[in-house]
Amino acid sequence: MTTLFLMVGLPGAGKTTRARQLAEGYGALRLTPDDWMLPLFGEAESDGKRDVLEGRMLRLALDAIGLGTDVVLDFGCWSRDERSAIRRLVEAEGACFRMVYLPVDDETQRARIARRRTTAAEETFPMTEADILYGRAHFEEPDAAELGGRAAVGPPLGWVDWREWAAARWPSFR
Repeated sequence: MTTLFLMVGLPGAGKTTRARQLAEGYGALRLTPDDWMLPLFGEAESDGKRDVLEGRMLRLALDAIGLGTDVVLDFGCWSRDERSAIRRLVEAEGACFRMVYLPVDDETQRARIARRRTTAAEETFPMTEADILYGRAHFEEPDAAELGGRAAVGPPLGWVDWREWAAARWPSFR
């Protein structure tokens, strides 16, 4: 069965390293916004352009699984709603959804971010202390139900379905 692997975690958790391993091991298409943001815009968050890029990548991922190609989606997906939307969209295509959650403690995260800046600065976004604290404060850690595939079935209140929610979250998804 065709599978979409969704990488989940904070910066420095090892998502992209694991995404590369999965892509190689499964012969999967790897979609990583960070690989595109720097070359295209020179920064991680460029006036909403990341949301547009992620929307196009999500659309491409769904097209690829529809063609029978496994996909590794390396977004990070900090919110439960983002993860739920992607899960439901993938399942609606008849594909298997696999969340790959990589937790990281504070000390390891900081060490990895610092090491990445010194060893691959041209491929890495600068992260301030405020960026790290913001991420830790806003990341919604997956609980046992979500990790076990028993996450909320319906979209948040006020949304007809997950496709509509996703189109609002990622404006270019339509």
